[in-house]
Amino acid sequence: MSAIPAVARAQPRADLRAWAEAALLAAGLGAIAALRLAATRIGLDPLAIGAGFGLALLSLVVASRVRLPLGARPFAAAILGAALGAAIGLALVIVTFAGAEIAGVSRVPGLGRADATFVPWAAVTIVVAFAEEAVLRGVLFDRLRRAGGPVAAIVATAALFALMHVPLYGWHVVPLDLTVGLALGGLRLATGGVIAPTIAHAVADLATWWL
Repeated sequence: MSAIPAVARAQPRADLRAWAEAALLAAGLGAIAALRLAATRIGLDPLAIGAGFGLALLSLVVASRVRLPLGARPFAAAILGAALGAAIGLALVIVTFAGAEIAGVSRVPGLGRADATFVPWAAVTIVVAFAEEAVLRGVLFDRLRRAGGPVAAIVATAALFALMHVPLYGWHVVPLDLTVGLALGGLRLATGGVIAPTIAHAVADLATWWL
């Protein structure tokens, strides 16, 4: 009979499986981001690219076969999480443009009004925000937290969030996106789900239409 308890033997295997699943999700995310870059470079319609990108990310979530953590319950707690997400989204917009003002630049790198009417642009923006949060602060976050703890989950998903935008906007957006990713990860941890970070993400992105 083995002197090592079954629970002790099972835990390292569970951690290793969580790391492996996180690596596969990260690889899938990288592949989808690479396809988006290729579609952008050949000149496909930006809204179509955004819609395809969002749907591809959601397919990654479905393929993970894990129930997506939506957020705090009961209903009052969910409303509070949503309000907090909206407030943080607006704060991210303010911080972003305040940083640009301090740096003495007239435009924030990577931001700008889309060459499209508002309604379809907003719809695609919301889909992409939810899809990114579903992957990063949803299924990937849970696996990283299981494998390495909450700090590892917040930092790793923030780093991936920053890196996935580099091909489109350049390395100069990394500090901004890393800061945003850390804030969204903290919001995910505080509320227990992806609804609040999705709202924060969507509010920040939608606000760029008027800025």
